[in-house]
Amino acid sequence: MTTPRFLLTLPTVGPYADPAPLPPFVTDTREDRYGAFDTIAEVGRAAEVTGFDGVVAPFAHDAEEALIVVAGLLRANRWLHGVAGFHPGVGTPVYAAKLSASLQRFTGDRFGWWPVVDLDPVTARAQGDFLDGPDRYARADEFLTIAKGVWEHEDYTYEGRFFQVLAGGFQGPLAGRRFPPVHLSGSSEEALELSAKHADVHIFDATDDIDALIADLGARAAAHGRTVSYGLRLTVVAREDEAEARAVRGVPGHALAGSFEQVADELRRYVDRGVGTFVLDTEPHVEETYRLGERLLPLFAQEHARRHVQEHAK
Repeated sequence: MTTPRFLLTLPTVGPYADPAPLPPFVTDTREDRYGAFDTIAEVGRAAEVTGFDGVVAPFAHDAEEALIVVAGLLRANRWLHGVAGFHPGVGTPVYAAKLSASLQRFTGDRFGWWPVVDLDPVTARAQGDFLDGPDRYARADEFLTIAKGVWEHEDYTYEGRFFQVLAGGFQGPLAGRRFPPVHLSGSSEEALELSAKHADVHIFDATDDIDALIADLGARAAAHGRTVSYGLRLTVVAREDEAEARAVRGVPGHALAGSFEQVADELRRYVDRGVGTFVLDTEPHVEETYRLGERLLPLFAQEHARRHVQEHAK
């Protein structure tokens, strides 16, 4: 069984947690010194030290800018990978690629993309984007094609419906880095076809028909001579036993809740069905990150170590 990859969703939308209370003998008279990025930094540090593979800063119109959040976290951590959600309609693919090339240089190729294509009309128009219907996916196709083109070629020209590039391409310090792994999502025909052409990882939701969608996307990708890895976004609540997990307030009905061993078993079943990446949503963020990192992730690390020993003993 393949060892899964675990990503943690960052709390980029408020309200933000307060810092841990100080002991009575400590006095701190500072005001307004603890804010949004302090909370995010704490979650990122917790993910780093407890063994998460990476973090996801989702795109949302009322959230902190994901590119800034991920850039800050990756510079503050040594091993963590960061995936930034962004809307491909609010900038040019050449600029997005250039920005990302610098981020890859500064972080040792630990930066990834999650383009969010299918915004609701109100949010899209608030972003200055009045494109709708299948054209959104056609534009995203051009966006990703151009971004990869200028990344890989010094002299790149493209003329499309939405973007044009004449003799573009990266040279010098921007060339030679790894293109950010592309994470995409969605279950529509257009979303699956876009992933078949461009995604490294396609992230499904817990309510999706995962088996049917994996089969469909796998066939589409093969038609383009490609393979795509599969991920799943889940809300996870793990405790010492199932009763304690079910007693946690505010847990959505589709959440994966149970003892650490029960949750691990359910995740293994998803792995057997083809899922290789899990994007975990937790709350409260800092406490749950430590809990999952210290109690859930080691179950998979221990299992991987046992398999490694067994393979070398053969």
